[in-house]
Parts: sequence; C-alpha cells; structure tokens
Amino acid sequence: MRLLFMGTPDIAVPVLRELAKRHEIVGVFCQPDRPSGRRMTLTTPPTKLFAQQLGIPVFQPTRMRAPETRQLMESLAPDAAAVIAYGRILPQQLLEVPALGCVNAHASLLPVYRGAAPIQRAIMAGETETGITAMLMDPGMDTGDILAVRRVPILPEDNAVTMFQKLGEEAAELMVEVFSDLPAYIAARTPQDHQKATLAPMLEKQEGEFSFSGLDSTGIVNLVRGTAIWPVARFSFNGRWVKVFSAAALPEAAGEPGRVLSLKPLTIAAASGAVQLLEVMPENSRRMDGTAFAAGQRLRVGDRVE
Repeated sequence: MRLLFMGTPDIAVPVLRELAKRHEIVGVFCQPDRPSGRRMTLTTPPTKLFAQQLGIPVFQPTRMRAPETRQLMESLAPDAAAVIAYGRILPQQLLEVPALGCVNAHASLLPVYRGAAPIQRAIMAGETETGITAMLMDPGMDTGDILAVRRVPILPEDNAVTMFQKLGEEAAELMVEVFSDLPAYIAARTPQDHQKATLAPMLEKQEGEFSFSGLDSTGIVNLVRGTAIWPVARFSFNGRWVKVFSAAALPEAAGEPGRVLSLKPLTIAAASGAVQLLEVMPENSRRMDGTAFAAGQRLRVGDRVE
C-alpha cells in the first residue's frame, strides 16, 4: 500500500519504522525545524531524521490549508495516510486526498483525553490505564470513527517519559495491524460516543507550579510524573524555583503542609500526606537527590519549605 506518513516527535518514529517495513512510504510530513532549548538551537524533528536514514522524501508544509499543500499530497498519490502526533489539525481538503482516508493513532482511549496532551493529562489525573486508538480522521479534533484500540496500563513507576516510549511501540503494532487490511477495519468502524468526551489541551508552563499546601501527596507525585518531559513540576523556595523530577507519595504521613518531616530522604508534608523528594534541580544548579538539596540548603526537620 502507498502510504503518506504524517508525524513529528519521538513517539511517531516506531510507527514509521514498522510501516516502512511493510508498505511503500511515499513521503513523510512533519513540523518544520524549530529552535529549542536555552540556546534556541535549530532542532530537526525525529521523524525527519529517521526518514532521511531510509531515503524517504520529507516535506514540512507550514500552511495546511494552502492550495500547494493539497497539490503536494495529490502528487504523492497515497492510498492512505498514517498520522500520529503530527501537531496540526488536517482540514477536509487534505483528509479527502487519500483514497482510503487518513488514519490517526491517538494516545488515549477515545473519546476521553482528546487533544494535544493525552498522555500527560492522564498521568496527572491519576489514571491507571490508557491506550492507543486508531481512528478514521474527520475534520474535528480526535472525533473520528474508531477502527481499533490497544489498552495499556499506567504503572505507579511510569511517568510521561516511559509512557511515551511504551505507547509509541503499541501504536506501531496497532497501525501495522490496521493497515494490514484497512478496508475491513473501515467497514467495521465504530462511531465515538461524543457525550463521554473529555479534553486534554496542551500543557501551559505554569501548570508545573505547585505548593505543598495546595495539593495532597498523590496529587503532587502525579504532577511530577505527568510533567516529567515539560514543563517539569516545581515549587518555590527562598524566591527560586526547585524542579522535581522524581518523588514518592506517603499518603498516611501527617504534618503541617510545607514542614520538613525527614532529611534522608527529604520528606515534606503536603496538604494531606507527605512527599519524598527523590530527585530535584534547584534553579541555576544541577540535578541532585533531595538529601543533597537539604544539606546544601542547611534544612532541618521542622523547617518550612514554603
């Protein structure tokens, strides 16, 4: 089958890798190279790098509704398009180009967590299960008919990093399955129950901020897990931010929120329960364990952190 692949970040690479073994990939659409990091270094999308290794043509259109974008798609003459984490909503004039339509692998159990950050939002909400849904795309945001689903547990030790890796591999297996007989999957498709839909909008930087009095221990740890890639959970201490990369909840612990309960490991009381800070990074410093942070700040049991 002639497939157009549309995807940008790391999670999309396993899907491209597996589909390229079985189908003719006529081209890869991905987001433009963009500056990133503190030094704003121009960064190439992972799918572009992988496609170039395979000798697949790469295209980075900036205007999805532009006539030339449709003309480009038509010139590639795909039977279908495989889409995952492309980062753009496809208008109807593009969806109708492939003869069999466009199939998107969305990282949630649709209709829940529609939107740009389904993995992070599910972890932040304390979900214990998520998955990959293959859907036949329509002009809405993740509203198309469902073709197939893979359910994936979210383990207590999982965070956004590990779940992106797991779901990328699951998405690859699911898309291989769907594209092995796409007409049959389309014939058996199931409409979504839109009344059960929930949204997972893109994260905002301020969503990583927390106070020990504002959340219970489980809420803080889920925030740490869900924002592990970006923006990274952080609390204010002596006028500076301290990022938290790893933490553990002690729901049964008790203490005044913000009080240091222990130094080894550094344990701080939350609105309910307490949190062990396992790996942190003070502003303008390096990553370290919580005990080293406490020592550097000369914290003592009973001190207040917020």
